[in-house]
Amino acid sequence: MTFDAGSPNNLFLTALRPALAEVAIAEKAEGMDAYMKSAMPYLGAPSPAVRKTVRALAKEHPFSSVEQLRATVTILWDGAHFREERYAAIMLTDSRLARGELGLLPFYAVVIETGQWWDYVDSVAPRLNDLLQQHRQTMDPVLREWSEHPNFWFRRAAVIAQLPAKAATDTQLLSDLMAPNLAEPEFFIRKAIGWALRQYARTDPHWVRGYVAQHESLLSPLSRREALKHLNP
Repeated sequence: MTFDAGSPNNLFLTALRPALAEVAIAEKAEGMDAYMKSAMPYLGAPSPAVRKTVRALAKEHPFSSVEQLRATVTILWDGAHFREERYAAIMLTDSRLARGELGLLPFYAVVIETGQWWDYVDSVAPRLNDLLQQHRQTMDPVLREWSEHPNFWFRRAAVIAQLPAKAATDTQLLSDLMAPNLAEPEFFIRKAIGWALRQYARTDPHWVRGYVAQHESLLSPLSRREALKHLNP
């Protein structure tokens, strides 16, 4: 079966909501709404079940191109009735077809701008790292611009973008992305800075110790505590 490039995968879209309803646990939905403070309701489907469903449907109704996937995730995000459908859209970008594709950057920006909550932002951050590793000349200036964005969710995304990078982390870039945010009082930014440092400490604890020592007077107590959380005194 073939699809026109740029046209959505309608078979996948049609099948998704009923499939998610089948794996949902209705009595969990209210608690999930409350925990995430979500205006968009939940079906009550656990994240592992959503991921398993998305993978199964993508295998049953495969995507023919990145353009088709982009059209599908855009429709899915914009037309979602339940939060799990938006999770499904983000999960689709973790496929071999989508990973590292610059053409999906506008979608990630839409997720950050319209989602404006940590579950969405933190889910697309690894995709930003994929883009950075494969398209550094393009993504470096994008992340630098985002690190000073008026919308702090873009700044959070920039700071945590390299979480999965390990030894491939660009420490100069990481430092530069954190710099304009060190004085930010917003909890989600302070947490992001601490998280980014804590994660990189698993790879290079010496660098993180040095960074914290150098920026002692600028780091918030929360960021400092998170950064040194797993390091010995």
